[in-house]
Amino acid sequence: MDLVTGVEYETVEVRFDREICFLRIHRPDAENRINSRLVEECARVVEFCEEHAKVLVLEGLPDVFCTGADFQEISSAEQSDGHQRSHAEALYDLWLSIATGSFVSVAHVRGKVNAGGVGFVAACDVVLCEERTVFSLSELLFGLMPACVLPFLIRKTGVAKANYLTVMTQPVTARQALDWHLVDACEENSANLLRRHLLRLRYLPKTGIARYKKYLGALDDTLVTSRAKAIEANREVFSDQENLAKISRYVRTGQFPWEEE
Repeated sequence: MDLVTGVEYETVEVRFDREICFLRIHRPDAENRINSRLVEECARVVEFCEEHAKVLVLEGLPDVFCTGADFQEISSAEQSDGHQRSHAEALYDLWLSIATGSFVSVAHVRGKVNAGGVGFVAACDVVLCEERTVFSLSELLFGLMPACVLPFLIRKTGVAKANYLTVMTQPVTARQALDWHLVDACEENSANLLRRHLLRLRYLPKTGIARYKKYLGALDDTLVTSRAKAIEANREVFSDQENLAKISRYVRTGQFPWEEE
């Protein structure tokens, strides 16, 4: 149980250092994939940070930050159209709260980042990573699309680079991500990089951060206005039975859609 929030978590680890909250995605047996419980628990922590933190540090495992949707959950659950829409809404709203919350959100990224993991990264104000980190969007391989990710990613990289990541589906390096403005800084020792940034961010007052983030959101409300379109696009691809069959086959056999039985 987290001694600060008083809540017991299954998919995340939480610790506080004064007004800095460290939220670690922790599903080591599932490559830090996103399931409904993870979204729920992250949202609970982020809500707590609205009042009690001026910096939120989002982390993953040393070799895997986050690898996107939990296909096992999608395949095994009898998911109705309404259920998928609800999950997409919850995930989008989580990223929106990370992007617009009254704190500075910092992604400390190591290892592999795929699909929805890129959404977590792109939602953050500051993105720091180690040099061996790789980023990818693999959704189109299954007939899906990064519908909820794209508004956040486009805000960082622009349409052209977001489109390239989407259609190519292949990993890009930390240095490429830095050039494309998805990442703000990268070093071999990302822990030291994070430490230096936090030393500076500690000086910022909570009230100043909150006012600034509110003003920033007023200047650019793209994430809010894109919400309905993103959720509807997500619903469309996840209600396609052919796409769901590809996901189920991958879960069952480990084979990608283009591989023969």
